[in-house]
Amino acid sequence: MNSFFARRYVVTAIFVTLCLTLLVRLFYMQIVEDRYFLASNNNVIRKLIQYPARGPILDRNGKILVQNEPVYDVTVIPHEVKAFDTLEFCKMIGIDKDGFDKRFAKAYKYSPYRTSIFEKQLPATMYASLQEKLSEFPGFYVQPRTIRTYPDSIAAHFLGYIGEVTDRDIEKSHGYYHPGDYIGRTGVEKAYEDLLRGQRGVRNVMVDSRNVSKGRFANGAYDTVAIAGERLMSSLDSKIQKLGEKLMNHKVGSIVAIEPSTGEILAFVSSPGYDPNLMVGRERGNNISKMYEDPYNPLLIRPIQAYYPPGSSFKPLAALIALQEGLITPQTGFECTATYWAGNHPVHCDERHGYTNLSHGIAESCNTYFCNVFTDVMNRNGSKNIRTTYTDWREKVNKFGFGVKLDVDLPNEKKGFVPTALYYDNKFHQNRWYSTSIISLAIGQGELEATPLQLANIECTIANHGFYYKPHLIKSIGDRNVVREEFTKKNYVGIDPQYFEPVIDGMQQVVEVGTAHSSKIPGIVMCGKTGTAQNPHGKNHSIFVAFAPRENPKIAVAVVVENAGQGAWWAAPIASYVIEEYLKGKIERPQEEFNRIMNANLMPELPGAKPALKIVPKADSLNKQKVDTSAKPQQLKSASRKNKTKKDSSMRVLAAAQIKRKDDEQ
Repeated sequence: MNSFFARRYVVTAIFVTLCLTLLVRLFYMQIVEDRYFLASNNNVIRKLIQYPARGPILDRNGKILVQNEPVYDVTVIPHEVKAFDTLEFCKMIGIDKDGFDKRFAKAYKYSPYRTSIFEKQLPATMYASLQEKLSEFPGFYVQPRTIRTYPDSIAAHFLGYIGEVTDRDIEKSHGYYHPGDYIGRTGVEKAYEDLLRGQRGVRNVMVDSRNVSKGRFANGAYDTVAIAGERLMSSLDSKIQKLGEKLMNHKVGSIVAIEPSTGEILAFVSSPGYDPNLMVGRERGNNISKMYEDPYNPLLIRPIQAYYPPGSSFKPLAALIALQEGLITPQTGFECTATYWAGNHPVHCDERHGYTNLSHGIAESCNTYFCNVFTDVMNRNGSKNIRTTYTDWREKVNKFGFGVKLDVDLPNEKKGFVPTALYYDNKFHQNRWYSTSIISLAIGQGELEATPLQLANIECTIANHGFYYKPHLIKSIGDRNVVREEFTKKNYVGIDPQYFEPVIDGMQQVVEVGTAHSSKIPGIVMCGKTGTAQNPHGKNHSIFVAFAPRENPKIAVAVVVENAGQGAWWAAPIASYVIEEYLKGKIERPQEEFNRIMNANLMPELPGAKPALKIVPKADSLNKQKVDTSAKPQQLKSASRKNKTKKDSSMRVLAAAQIKRKDDEQ
């Protein structure tokens, strides 16, 4: 009897064990392991991602700068693929058999049961022929997308470009992005990625065993709608942007134009540039590789990343600091004999200016005058205290946005360079340097370096008599005129308003009778300053900064043309044409001179150098009158005796346009 009961308990235990094992296995298959669920689910419901249209970007007048056009990604679920005509499939999507094998192996490695992208961005014409035979290729599907297109092929560095997400992007997004998605990489596309990308949707479709659609699952109850990205209205004026890019063709440098009363950036030209349409489509990888290899570095965003000595364009700022300190007055004068001796080091002027006051010193760009001013500033507390005095002077320079980031709404902005006292301690040894040791700073040379954006921002400060708004590129988001609060705040530089008038008098004389008199605009009072920035790697850089009109200024401009000589030769006329176009709506001065500037080829000759990639631009939607380009470029006269080009400079000339990596603490 006891044996019977014992056997019963054993059988019951075995039965219970088997039941528990089956239940655990069932739980594992349905809850823990997703392979069977995915396989069965994919046989019934197909989840189609609905990618939203990326938000368009417009100029300040509502002109479209970037929009979208449809393309189609071919996706695959490897587990569902069955035998089919591989060669026919490859022919239809434009790949070879080796390419097919590599793509399929990659998709299988990712997941046999999940959807992954097989081939990207098929144009509508190729998709149309594929769609008719798609049912013959089991396991393959088509996913609609949009890519960026640029109607006028301008402002590539400002707009930026998008690229496929990396593993790091996916991780940082906490699951929002998936392999094959796109994200802003540079420019506005990156800075405003969260607004431009929109929100994805999902459409659930029922399919049978032959992958034929049987309609929407649950009548669309579980579908979500894709929400398009926000529309951004930029501050850019496409008319002067196009003009600036034409004028900088075959030149290396930058144009930045800002509206002083708001800080809105009107023009953002980096040259050499590239057609932004090259950064989309199936040839994008090849195109960007060629640009990386281009020695002229068309991908460098020169307005915010290239460093230049400001040269004589720095002199008005230096004068303002001296006026605020009470060390000079507008009537203070110094005798110019064409050479200023800083100890045993001569600083030359282009000519003997004689007795020179503030306005005349700015108008004629007298080095002697500003070397005397700088010496008085540095020695006001005695030569033994120059370290403290210099640190105070540097802080005043920083308040103008010089040597610090302006926090423009673009990524990867550089801050320029204004040396610290520690830098000179390391260079000359502590307590062993004096005003004569750093006299080059008086005329914007030496270690001083600025970005074109900073140069233009200083002109906004002078135009506003003592303050600036942080430069920015976006005016509104969607239908809302939303501007970040920091862009509406006045940033005062610590100079009393009354000190600006004598400096502006001198800047007006620069254009009326001084170094830039040949760039005077009829009917417009322009105030500016030429700069000839010395370049140890080749010919000097041509620089011009200006604002106009003098009363109620509407535009401030900084132009840098690398290796082009004096500021009056090239930078000044380019800036004047941009200002004239913006204020008058057209250029009224002789077309012959305009053509000479536009057609001039000032590109430094580098071994193996080729111009940046270009494609034929689409029709100019502004319908602007075409400019005669038949005139041949004229050769520029040789530089002055001080600025002879070195024979071996061709290999090193790009150094001035690239970012110099200096220790931030120096």
